[in-house]
Amino acid sequence: MSSTPLTGIRVVEFAGLAPGPFAGLLLADYGASVLRIDRPNAVSQDQLTRHKSSIILDLRDTASHAVLLSLLSKADVLIDPYRPGVLERLGLSPTDVLLKHNPRLIVARMTGFRRDGKYKNMAGHDINYIAVSGVLSMLGRAGDPPYAPGNIIGDFAGGGAMCFIGILLALMSRARTGRGQVVEANMVDGSAYLAAMPRLNRQTPLWSGPRGENTLDGGSPFYDTYETKDTGKYFAVGALEPQFYAALLKGLGFDPKELPSREDRKHWPTLRAAFAKRFKEKTRAEWEAIFDGTDACATPVLDQSELEQNGFEQRPAVHLVDTPALPIAADDGGWTTDGLIPGTGGQDLLIAWLGWEKGRDYDVRSDGTLLKIIDKKAKL
Repeated sequence: MSSTPLTGIRVVEFAGLAPGPFAGLLLADYGASVLRIDRPNAVSQDQLTRHKSSIILDLRDTASHAVLLSLLSKADVLIDPYRPGVLERLGLSPTDVLLKHNPRLIVARMTGFRRDGKYKNMAGHDINYIAVSGVLSMLGRAGDPPYAPGNIIGDFAGGGAMCFIGILLALMSRARTGRGQVVEANMVDGSAYLAAMPRLNRQTPLWSGPRGENTLDGGSPFYDTYETKDTGKYFAVGALEPQFYAALLKGLGFDPKELPSREDRKHWPTLRAAFAKRFKEKTRAEWEAIFDGTDACATPVLDQSELEQNGFEQRPAVHLVDTPALPIAADDGGWTTDGLIPGTGGQDLLIAWLGWEKGRDYDVRSDGTLLKIIDKKAKL
């Protein structure tokens, strides 16, 4: 493997969905060796599996449990996507067991709600986490109910990405102290942190109005989307600064003198109606020909199928010149993936991490579950 930021870092990831696997994906893309732990007879729906391997363990079986502890003795990071109390019930308390077993281990715990407070024992999903964080209340058109933008903010931005940051911070700390620690990440605090700018601007003209009536949330006509002549196609406009707004008006064919001032919010409905009518006069491709290469901050709204068909390259989140991330192939999680079948590739990591051999150090049950050979009479 070529040198990457996380070359040599070993990660154990308990199988889950969305935020936990996304944190593991970020680690894997930047060179970490990531091993997913699947349960017996599990059918994984996880698609965030690029650059990962898997083994099957039954953590209620002593010999299978022993495989995990052996792996964690050599691991750098454990990703725990479970609700509070699950690890403890499995005899894997981070502080009482895991960090004593391997003091250098970083245990990254990813929950939806906080681990304290009235929601701590409740089930939930992205929409619930961003709801109690205050973020959901800011999303949506004026006069409409709050609108959840898929599960991007809670699961991925406020969850998996924030957990990834926590893991990196813990790795930096370990480089100085030599000690691992527990990383507590949750989607309520993560998504609330992402909303720092609108929260801190509630007393300013930028974000002091109700939902959908502010400059950046669909309230202003110069920061919005407009349907073009070809129904179902849209153009995005973000002409905030005066010079960019002037370029927008020029591209749309307006004389600034024929439109009311945008500085008075009472004029916004009139401006929006004028922009909407004008955008409907041309196709999206025609508007692209007008705005491409200008500073009007006007761009087509491209959908995922278009990007895939046009060969848009999925790249890592950031590019490091000296230690780049691993390549992201189009058919390996860039646009499509077959996922990771439980048990795929994991036995190779047993050799690489532990030097184990099948039949000498471990065996495999008929359902694919790995069991450590504690003695030759171990029941398989």
